[in-house]
Amino acid sequence: MADKTKVLVIGCGNMGSSHARAYKMLDGFELAGLVNRTPPKRDKLAAELGVTALFDDLDEAISTTKPDAVCISTYPDTHFEYTVKSLNAGLEVFLEKPIAETVEQAQNIVSLAKEKNKKVVIGYILRHHPAWQKFIEIARTLGKPLVMRMNLNQQSKAEEWETHKNLMDSMSPMVDCGVHYVDVMCQMTRSKPVRVYAIGARLSDEIAEDMYNYGQLQVTFEDGSVGWYEAGWGPMISETAFFVKDVCGPKGCVSIKAEFNADSDDIDSHTMTNTLLIHSSELDSEGNFAKQDELIDTKDEPDHQQLCNFEQEYFL
Repeated sequence: MADKTKVLVIGCGNMGSSHARAYKMLDGFELAGLVNRTPPKRDKLAAELGVTALFDDLDEAISTTKPDAVCISTYPDTHFEYTVKSLNAGLEVFLEKPIAETVEQAQNIVSLAKEKNKKVVIGYILRHHPAWQKFIEIARTLGKPLVMRMNLNQQSKAEEWETHKNLMDSMSPMVDCGVHYVDVMCQMTRSKPVRVYAIGARLSDEIAEDMYNYGQLQVTFEDGSVGWYEAGWGPMISETAFFVKDVCGPKGCVSIKAEFNADSDDIDSHTMTNTLLIHSSELDSEGNFAKQDELIDTKDEPDHQQLCNFEQEYFL
């Protein structure tokens, strides 16, 4: 129908499949087709959603389906090429993070989108999560500077480890996942990062010699705030304290207290919160805490598919 936005989905992995389901569910979209280099995942998703326009070549898919927009959910080393090709074809773009492999490529995408007057929306899923929005809002009340501690380590095996190894052909876990959490830090501080330090370690012979599957970074902001982020992938990664989301300021702290019944490589566990714990640093006349800690129950939070629906409603 003319009043619907026709979207071509490129990449049929976890994220691409969830976005395709969102386009099928939401009234404002028409799912124009699926593009994937390897048929099995694409064909399985096509059978689920009743899609018949299937491709392994992007140029053919665009010329055949004539979409209004594309959803790019492929490996990071294709993001720049596919986004430039789509913008030059006059299409709006929903692009999974990270935007590209280099800052220069990212800047080129922004410039081209402005030149073509087309939208490029990056898949920062936490920006659409009600509990994470509340987490950021509370952090802004804690005074300055902020101390922000975050990690997302994933103990992976079998298919998940194969996916991680494929991702590491072009991107480390620290960058691939870290863009979410440095983005959260920027929202909390509303300040400019001025220094970044990082270290990494290669814990497997199954990945390239110039790649690492464990890393951590430290960011310093103009306002004096500091942030730490850690990420690791693989069968050797510990599940002890794999999910830390904690922020301190002069006035107290706020933490996500997640109660997990899932493994660290479960995609739903990456966004769940369950409870926000707020602690005030205010002391009474006797030097004891003046306020009791506050717990905010967030157990009714959306699941991963609902969050992808929220992202696509925003894109629409």
